[in-house]
Amino acid sequence: MSHSLEQALNKLKTMGIRMTPQRHAILSYLINTMSHPTADEIYKALSPLFPSMSVATVYNNLKVFIESGLVREMTYGDHSSRFDADLSDHYHALCEECGKLVDFAYKPLDDLEQAAGEMTGFQVKSHRVEVYGICSDCAKQTT
Repeated sequence: MSHSLEQALNKLKTMGIRMTPQRHAILSYLINTMSHPTADEIYKALSPLFPSMSVATVYNNLKVFIESGLVREMTYGDHSSRFDADLSDHYHALCEECGKLVDFAYKPLDDLEQAAGEMTGFQVKSHRVEVYGICSDCAKQTT
């Protein structure tokens, strides 16, 4: 078991949240993927292992993980929400063709919240930076 998963399970336990096999599988899937899946993608990936699990089960557990501070929900207009268990400061590049979402770090943005707070007088709690374009796989298909 990964250290991240173990920490997340311990956090849920201390919060008094009961661990079901489906909840464990959903959390493990999120922690071990870099694809920023939708709830439907999580359901499709895990339903062969849990045939009686519903999409509602996935949504309900995602809500628990978000409220517990273990998962971040990212919305993109009319598209389905994406979910990220990597809560470290990082940013996202989104392909406008296929929807691929890729993490990246950019050191000059590390002090963004502090600078924004100083410039605006806000007590900044978080930020989200995204860039949009065409991923290399999609670009190859158009050439």
